[in-house]
Amino acid sequence: MPQPGESWQAQGKPACVPHEYFRNGTAKILTLFHPADGQVRLTGTLSCTNAVLHGWLQQELSAIVQALPLPVAPLSTEEERSHWERWQADLTEKPTLLADPPPLRLLLVLDNLAGHKTPEFVCWLFAHGIMPLYTPLGGSWLNMAESIQRILKRRALNGQHPTDPEQIMAWFEAVAAHWNQAPTPFESYLVP
Repeated sequence: MPQPGESWQAQGKPACVPHEYFRNGTAKILTLFHPADGQVRLTGTLSCTNAVLHGWLQQELSAIVQALPLPVAPLSTEEERSHWERWQADLTEKPTLLADPPPLRLLLVLDNLAGHKTPEFVCWLFAHGIMPLYTPLGGSWLNMAESIQRILKRRALNGQHPTDPEQIMAWFEAVAAHWNQAPTPFESYLVP
Protein backbone atom coordinates (compact mmCIF):
# COMPACT_ATOMS: atom_id res chain seq x y z
CA MET A 1 0.00 0.00 0.00
CA PRO A 2 1.52 3.37 -0.95
CA GLN A 3 2.38 5.75 1.88
CA PRO A 4 2.28 9.56 1.60
CA GLY A 5 5.54 11.47 1.79
CA GLU A 6 8.35 12.75 -0.42
CA SER A 7 7.61 9.86 -2.80
CA TRP A 8 5.16 6.96 -2.86
CA GLN A 9 6.73 3.70 -1.72
CA ALA A 10 5.36 0.43 -0.44
CA GLN A 11 5.42 0.29 3.37
CA GLY A 12 8.77 -1.08 4.53
CA LYS A 13 10.31 -0.63 1.05
CA PRO A 14 12.03 2.79 1.04
CA ALA A 15 13.36 4.29 -2.17
CA CYS A 16 16.99 3.41 -2.70
CA VAL A 17 19.71 5.59 -4.12
CA PRO A 18 22.29 3.84 -6.27
CA HIS A 19 25.71 3.43 -4.67
CA GLU A 20 27.42 4.25 -7.97
CA TYR A 21 27.12 8.02 -7.46
CA PHE A 22 30.09 9.98 -8.80
CA ARG A 23 30.22 13.75 -8.79
CA ASN A 24 31.15 14.60 -12.34
CA GLY A 25 30.82 18.39 -12.21
CA THR A 26 28.21 20.94 -11.20
CA ALA A 27 25.27 22.28 -13.17
CA LYS A 28 23.92 25.74 -12.42
CA ILE A 29 20.35 26.56 -13.44
CA LEU A 30 19.63 30.24 -14.18
CA THR A 31 15.92 30.95 -13.75
CA LEU A 32 13.40 33.73 -14.36
CA PHE A 33 9.82 33.06 -13.28
CA HIS A 34 6.69 35.12 -13.92
CA PRO A 35 4.23 34.13 -11.18
CA ALA A 36 1.14 35.74 -12.75
CA ASP A 37 1.17 33.45 -15.79
CA GLY A 38 3.48 30.68 -14.55
CA GLN A 39 5.95 31.02 -17.42
CA VAL A 40 9.53 30.07 -16.62
CA ARG A 41 12.72 30.87 -18.50
CA LEU A 42 15.80 28.91 -17.60
CA THR A 43 19.09 27.78 -18.92
CA GLY A 44 21.83 25.55 -17.62
CA THR A 45 25.45 26.58 -17.30
CA LEU A 46 28.61 25.08 -15.87
CA SER A 47 29.71 28.30 -14.17
CA CYS A 48 27.80 31.28 -12.88
CA THR A 49 30.14 34.25 -12.83
CA ASN A 50 28.64 37.72 -12.95
CA ALA A 51 29.53 37.91 -16.65
CA VAL A 52 27.55 34.72 -17.37
CA LEU A 53 24.61 35.62 -15.12
CA HIS A 54 24.34 39.26 -16.18
CA GLY A 55 24.70 38.41 -19.86
CA TRP A 56 21.87 35.89 -19.66
CA LEU A 57 19.65 38.17 -17.55
CA GLN A 58 20.19 41.11 -19.90
CA GLN A 59 19.30 38.98 -22.92
CA GLU A 60 16.15 37.53 -21.32
CA LEU A 61 15.00 40.77 -19.68
CA SER A 62 15.48 42.70 -22.94
CA ALA A 63 13.20 40.21 -24.70
CA ILE A 64 10.62 40.43 -21.91
CA VAL A 65 10.57 44.24 -21.89
CA GLN A 66 10.32 44.38 -25.70
CA ALA A 67 7.26 42.12 -25.57
CA LEU A 68 5.47 44.33 -23.02
CA PRO A 69 2.86 46.75 -24.33
CA LEU A 70 4.01 50.35 -24.58
CA PRO A 71 2.64 52.82 -22.02
CA VAL A 72 -0.68 54.29 -23.19
CA ALA A 73 0.22 57.91 -22.52
CA PRO A 74 3.71 59.22 -21.78
CA LEU A 75 4.17 60.63 -18.29
CA SER A 76 6.11 63.67 -17.24
CA THR A 77 9.57 63.23 -15.72
CA GLU A 78 8.12 63.98 -12.27
CA GLU A 79 5.38 61.36 -12.68
CA GLU A 80 7.89 58.74 -13.86
CA ARG A 81 10.15 59.53 -10.91
CA SER A 82 7.21 59.16 -8.49
CA HIS A 83 6.47 55.66 -9.88
CA TRP A 84 10.06 54.62 -9.26
CA GLU A 85 10.17 56.24 -5.81
CA ARG A 86 6.92 54.55 -4.77
CA TRP A 87 8.59 51.15 -5.16
CA GLN A 88 11.62 52.38 -3.21
CA ALA A 89 9.59 53.86 -0.34
CA ASP A 90 10.05 51.01 2.16
CA LEU A 91 13.47 49.76 1.04
CA THR A 92 16.30 49.90 3.56
CA GLU A 93 18.85 50.30 0.73
CA LYS A 94 17.70 52.70 -1.95
CA PRO A 95 19.82 52.81 -5.09
CA THR A 96 20.19 56.25 -6.64
CA LEU A 97 17.69 56.71 -9.44
CA LEU A 98 18.58 58.18 -12.81
CA ALA A 99 18.05 61.93 -13.15
CA ASP A 100 15.60 61.35 -16.00
CA PRO A 101 14.17 57.84 -15.40
CA PRO A 102 12.60 55.91 -18.27
CA PRO A 103 9.09 54.51 -17.91
CA LEU A 104 8.96 51.84 -15.20
CA ARG A 105 8.23 48.65 -17.13
CA LEU A 106 9.05 45.73 -14.88
CA LEU A 107 9.66 44.74 -11.25
CA LEU A 108 12.39 42.13 -10.83
CA VAL A 109 12.65 40.23 -7.53
CA LEU A 110 16.17 38.98 -6.87
CA ASP A 111 17.95 37.40 -3.92
CA ASN A 112 20.67 39.30 -2.09
CA LEU A 113 23.71 38.02 -3.98
CA ALA A 114 26.37 40.71 -4.24
CA GLY A 115 26.48 40.19 -8.02
CA HIS A 116 22.86 41.36 -8.31
CA LYS A 117 23.86 44.71 -6.81
CA THR A 118 26.85 45.69 -8.94
CA PRO A 119 26.59 49.29 -10.15
CA GLU A 120 26.89 48.24 -13.82
CA PHE A 121 24.04 45.75 -13.55
CA VAL A 122 21.74 48.02 -11.51
CA CYS A 123 22.35 50.92 -13.93
CA TRP A 124 21.55 48.60 -16.86
CA LEU A 125 18.28 47.58 -15.16
CA PHE A 126 17.32 51.20 -14.50
CA ALA A 127 18.14 52.25 -18.07
CA HIS A 128 15.75 49.56 -19.33
CA GLY A 129 12.90 50.51 -16.97
CA ILE A 130 13.44 47.59 -14.58
CA MET A 131 13.26 48.10 -10.81
CA PRO A 132 15.27 45.50 -8.85
CA LEU A 133 13.72 44.45 -5.54
CA TYR A 134 15.74 42.18 -3.27
CA THR A 135 14.43 39.51 -0.91
CA PRO A 136 15.50 40.04 2.71
CA LEU A 137 18.48 38.15 4.08
CA GLY A 138 17.28 34.78 5.30
CA GLY A 139 14.14 35.13 3.19
CA SER A 140 14.97 32.89 0.25
CA TRP A 141 11.51 31.35 0.57
CA LEU A 142 10.19 34.67 -0.81
CA ASN A 143 12.06 34.12 -4.07
CA MET A 144 9.55 32.24 -6.22
CA ALA A 145 12.27 31.30 -8.73
CA GLU A 146 13.58 28.92 -6.06
CA SER A 147 10.08 27.47 -5.62
CA ILE A 148 9.72 26.72 -9.32
CA GLN A 149 13.26 25.29 -9.41
CA ARG A 150 12.30 22.76 -6.71
CA ILE A 151 9.22 21.71 -8.69
CA LEU A 152 11.15 21.36 -11.94
CA LYS A 153 14.06 19.58 -10.22
CA ARG A 154 11.74 16.88 -8.90
CA ARG A 155 10.21 16.42 -12.35
CA ALA A 156 13.57 16.34 -14.10
CA LEU A 157 15.70 14.32 -11.71
CA ASN A 158 13.60 12.10 -9.40
CA GLY A 159 14.37 8.48 -10.16
CA GLN A 160 17.00 9.48 -12.71
CA HIS A 161 20.74 8.93 -12.55
CA PRO A 162 22.45 11.60 -14.65
CA THR A 163 26.05 10.99 -15.55
CA ASP A 164 27.19 14.56 -16.24
CA PRO A 165 26.13 18.19 -15.80
CA GLU A 166 25.17 18.55 -19.48
CA GLN A 167 22.57 15.81 -19.03
CA ILE A 168 21.15 17.55 -15.95
CA MET A 169 20.94 20.87 -17.82
CA ALA A 170 19.24 19.24 -20.83
CA TRP A 171 16.68 17.52 -18.59
CA PHE A 172 15.92 20.79 -16.75
CA GLU A 173 15.48 22.67 -20.03
CA ALA A 174 13.21 19.93 -21.42
CA VAL A 175 11.05 19.94 -18.28
CA ALA A 176 10.80 23.76 -18.38
CA ALA A 177 9.72 23.66 -22.04
CA HIS A 178 7.05 21.10 -21.13
CA TRP A 179 5.96 23.18 -18.11
CA ASN A 180 5.52 26.26 -20.34
CA GLN A 181 3.05 24.37 -22.56
CA ALA A 182 0.52 24.47 -19.69
CA PRO A 183 2.04 26.63 -16.92
CA THR A 184 0.56 26.95 -13.47
CA PRO A 185 0.22 30.55 -12.24
CA PHE A 186 1.19 31.22 -8.62
CA GLU A 187 -1.76 33.57 -8.13
CA SER A 188 -2.16 33.14 -4.39
CA TYR A 189 1.20 34.86 -3.86
CA LEU A 190 0.39 37.97 -5.86
CA VAL A 191 -0.26 41.22 -4.07
CA PRO A 192 -3.65 42.74 -5.01
